[in-house]
Amino acid sequence: MYIYLYLNLFTIFFPFVLSFDKRVHFYTHWSSLFPAIALNALIFVIWDSFFTSIGVWGFNPDYLLGIYLFELPLEELLFFFTVPYACVFIYETLNTYIAKDFLQPYAKFISVFLILVLTPLAFIFLNKFYTSVTFLFLVLVQVIHLFTLQDKVLGRFYLAYLVHLVPFLLVNGVLTALPIVWYNDFYNLGLRISTIPIEDTMYSMLMLLITITVYEVLNERKVKQKAVVMV
Repeated sequence: MYIYLYLNLFTIFFPFVLSFDKRVHFYTHWSSLFPAIALNALIFVIWDSFFTSIGVWGFNPDYLLGIYLFELPLEELLFFFTVPYACVFIYETLNTYIAKDFLQPYAKFISVFLILVLTPLAFIFLNKFYTSVTFLFLVLVQVIHLFTLQDKVLGRFYLAYLVHLVPFLLVNGVLTALPIVWYNDFYNLGLRISTIPIEDTMYSMLMLLITITVYEVLNERKVKQKAVVMV
């Protein structure tokens, strides 16, 4: 049963079909989106391959096609393309249909709070490799985002993150319940939302934040280039 493949198809199907919605016209953002996804995929494929090789997590062959690259099943590689695409689609759809940026006044505080909390936790749990690396990397990307974009899109980002938790819990719930993906609790805190390691919520935030940061930087560059051409 190729359930992991089906989950990837489920994740991408509606966002792709609805990319041509007349109001969102998400397809017009592909020139910024695809480089952002590519960079995100490169980072996480390297990370994932290393963590798999040392036994931080692994994959159940009963639910896979059996095609591997860099020690990772094809479905895992697809995950790093389908999930960011779907998440940025959620981000742009919310931007289109919800005019007010409700979380913007609190966004910088949320990021600073995460930085101040996750940094010491990463060092306290340094022996928990998944925990420490995820927390430290998220702190680093938060700092980079604040340095490059300040808090201009952070409110929108956090709203998209909160909404994305619904499909996240559904898809990751299936992945970890069967399990298609198993985790070695020696490398994490052992705290779970049902069957999902708590670190996965930060891992997912990290994946989305990297993609959105690069995506918005490229969008800003496009706007500046158009302004120069018009002048």
